[in-house]
Amino acid sequence: MPFRYHHPWMGMGAGRGPLGLLFVLAVVALVVWAIVTLTRQWGTHARPAVASPAGPPATTAQQILDERFARGEIDAEEFTRRRALLRSAP
Repeated sequence: MPFRYHHPWMGMGAGRGPLGLLFVLAVVALVVWAIVTLTRQWGTHARPAVASPAGPPATTAQQILDERFARGEIDAEEFTRRRALLRSAP
């Protein structure tokens, strides 16, 4: 049988020593990084856009009631009754 020289860092065959292990770990880390990056990017595009609160302020029920009374849509009695209801509501 002929004499064969094996490098000590390569173990019994190519890729089975400490350098081979480091290479495999690097490839696995690269694959995990790629999957995480792609899922994060995909997840941000799948979410609906959030409306910004920079729009006009919300109209309160009291303001709507005042406007309806000012336009003449309701009379003074109806206005007084509804205003009392709004003030008693929690």
